[in-house]
Amino acid sequence: MESSEYSQSTAKATGKKGGRENQVGLPTPLAEVAIAGGAAMESAEAPASAKAKPRRSIIDSVLGLLSSVPFGITLLVLLIIACMIGMLIQQQELESFPRYYAELTPAEKLIYGHLSFFNIYHAWYFNLMLLLLSLNIILASIDHFPAAWSFVRRKKLTASPTFAQTQRVRVEPVELRGAKREELVARAKEAARALKFKVKVTEEESRTTLFAERGAWNRLGAYAVHVSLLTIFLGGFLTATRSHTGGMWVTPGDASNEMLQQVFNIDNATTTHAVSQQKLQLPFEIEGLDIQQKLIDKTKFIDAGNTLDWLTRIKIRDETGEREALVHLNKPYDYRGYRLFQASFQSLGSARTINLRVTPETGGAPQEVQIKRNSEAKLADGTRINYVEFNPDFQVGKDAKPAIASGEYNNPAAHLEIIKPSGERSQAWAFTEPFLQQISNAPFMKSSFLAMSGYQFVLTDFEKVPHAHMLSIQYDPGSNVVYLGFTMLCACLIGVFFFSHQRLWIVVEGEKVYLGGDANRNRLSFEDRIKKIAARIQDPQAAAS
Repeated sequence: MESSEYSQSTAKATGKKGGRENQVGLPTPLAEVAIAGGAAMESAEAPASAKAKPRRSIIDSVLGLLSSVPFGITLLVLLIIACMIGMLIQQQELESFPRYYAELTPAEKLIYGHLSFFNIYHAWYFNLMLLLLSLNIILASIDHFPAAWSFVRRKKLTASPTFAQTQRVRVEPVELRGAKREELVARAKEAARALKFKVKVTEEESRTTLFAERGAWNRLGAYAVHVSLLTIFLGGFLTATRSHTGGMWVTPGDASNEMLQQVFNIDNATTTHAVSQQKLQLPFEIEGLDIQQKLIDKTKFIDAGNTLDWLTRIKIRDETGEREALVHLNKPYDYRGYRLFQASFQSLGSARTINLRVTPETGGAPQEVQIKRNSEAKLADGTRINYVEFNPDFQVGKDAKPAIASGEYNNPAAHLEIIKPSGERSQAWAFTEPFLQQISNAPFMKSSFLAMSGYQFVLTDFEKVPHAHMLSIQYDPGSNVVYLGFTMLCACLIGVFFFSHQRLWIVVEGEKVYLGGDANRNRLSFEDRIKKIAARIQDPQAAAS
């Protein structure tokens, strides 16, 4: 060690600097003798057993465990395992869970039920592990933050050639015969700044130290990762404690402010009361405006295999007013923390629009009209035709009333209400021409529910659509928090692993320049930078070219 550094360290250990008297009033050399003598006497008088470390209290032991890195890693592994169990074993809030549960063996039902695997994200031990891991991250951050902060705030601005040459990353000293110290300092400063280092120059009597640094913020990257993890855990906790999911059947013309949530009772799994429906109130009302099905083949049925997309147009009402929304198959709609997306559709066939050929019974040219669901059309003489309902497979029941034979489009028919200009109302049914030929002589064609309206109606075409769409409504206040946490985590991990904190001491003494430093990661890249700085100091023009 250099003589100046030795004198500074001696002064710190024994008293005031520069040979002044220390706190006990002795000159520095005498103080050293007194301290050494006192230490010897103390070691001679005290037995070996008296020097044993004091026992830690229970609170210190618990805090030490909670803040330890191995404990945190263990909790993280256990949480990952629990999440994998939740993905592999179906959770009981899903609609398909009753069928899944029925296929399990009795042993699986017993073990999974007792371990809460069917509802693991709401299990007490899952939330406890989240709490303990969050506490571990906070305590570990508190323990290690002062050391990391010292790298940012407390910087060693002076160094000796020996200090620089004993660093982990160093190069051979650069020697320039006949060069002045000011010139070497200027070259070193320019070379370090050219490689994106921040430089601080400290002048001393016999030497000049240039402290070059870049990426000091990287020392705090781990704490940014900790904040990201805590954000994710907070979102997960909000999801586990406050989220709920239900469903609502949407039929054009109907409105509701309630959704149904399926509840599966594990304790009554063998009874008919295992599955029940629970009504959940919504802070707004949903009215169905229109439903539409885009089919691959319009001649086939409206099953999922023949569907490109289904669309649900709704109107939302609350205390703030009304707004219309469109929910696609792969485009949900978000409102007030609720997410609405397509879940399924009712297999009963219906028609979004119907095309009719209307011919007056007294003679005259037929008229072609198109009527939307729950709407009406007007004829030339002012008669209004109201589209009441659609029957995909028409038949007459035992009570001589219309009935639906099946949900498929075998014998489609449209129920109409006829309103004449005088206000007189009557009912009618429109059938397809092939079906009319089959039933033209049937007795029900002259029955009371087919009262004569003065017109003949033929169903020429219709747009296939289900009777209703099922919207799945999910309230998850933690989802956006989780998304934010994962975004922060990705950015922080990139910052932590793709960058590093690099510190370089350049000591100019006489005609030599000593370079040495360290980096918390990626030392090969740091070594390459030091070599480039040394080359620029040796020959600025050659290194720059």
